[in-house]
Amino acid sequence: MDETADTTSRYRIPDGLRVYAFGDIHGRLDLLESLLAMVERDAQGYAGVRFVFLGDYVDRGPDSRAVIERVLGLQRERGALCLTGNHEAMMRAALDGSGPLDRWLGNGGIAALASYGVAAEELGGKALRKAARAAIPEEHAAFLAGLGFSAELGDYFFCHAGVRPGVALERQAAHDLIWIRRVFLDATVDFGKRVVHGHTPVEEVDIRANRINVDTGAWKTGRLSCVVLEGAEVRVLHT
Repeated sequence: MDETADTTSRYRIPDGLRVYAFGDIHGRLDLLESLLAMVERDAQGYAGVRFVFLGDYVDRGPDSRAVIERVLGLQRERGALCLTGNHEAMMRAALDGSGPLDRWLGNGGIAALASYGVAAEELGGKALRKAARAAIPEEHAAFLAGLGFSAELGDYFFCHAGVRPGVALERQAAHDLIWIRRVFLDATVDFGKRVVHGHTPVEEVDIRANRINVDTGAWKTGRLSCVVLEGAEVRVLHT
């Protein structure tokens, strides 16, 4: 579905560029493939296409491994900008021992491990961590380790969760970029650039003067969305 949403914004994407920014996927390869097919039809014949993925590729849905493989391919072949979400951060921390394993498992990590053939319910502690490390391909581990926290294109700033009001965009803390919620969502101030984010599920893509929320809770609702930015125009595509 294609919804025309906003053509009057003062924020602009550089001329000759069309950006497709994708919300939280959470292991739903089926929805990602459906949305990518829509995007390919929408972008047909247009040379200056850029994909931006806002993070949370893994957990909750059934196909975390396949989603990473697909997004990794788009990064390699199409130059997609791939950002980290809080779920990738929890996954990395759980696997390298810098964070609690149970926290990740309780937030969808069991489903992610199952997609790699690891039955978390049958293992625990060090044994589970060891099995997970062995099951996850080196290319996937490198992809997760190399994810950025933010990106900027024209008058738009892309991150997973949002930014802290009153702090310059170049000084934003990594923790806020992947975890912040209420203080950002409630803010009506101009952040300097229009922020495109996910992290907090909404029923429809939420387009506001200072930010755009693209997370429509795909793993649960069956609706995966992306926002299309071109010049001053904003459109929405969703499954």
